[in-house]
Amino acid sequence: MATAGDIVLIYYGDKPTFFARIEEILQDHKPHWFHVKLLVLQIPVVEVVWILREEYINGASFTMGGHSLRMKPVTGPDESARHDPVNGEGLKHDRNKSGKVIPLFGEK
Repeated sequence: MATAGDIVLIYYGDKPTFFARIEEILQDHKPHWFHVKLLVLQIPVVEVVWILREEYINGASFTMGGHSLRMKPVTGPDESARHDPVNGEGLKHDRNKSGKVIPLFGEK
């Protein structure tokens, strides 16, 4: 089951809609249901609490207000692809190639 601190992608129907961080998961008074506090990562940041079953937290589709929703855990890049601790080698970079710098806020 997902835990506090995990980042999830919320799907509305079949479309990815927003990212959220799970702030806490508390047992509901009904068996097998949980209060899931989510920090919706948007501007402005919004905090919501959804009451969900464990299978919904783990990615099964559910409905809310007649609309299909789904939570999918977001995982980072595979660290083993970037660094091999056994051989002590990381990714090899071609130092002869120059990269292009793209200004974030326009040119000065």
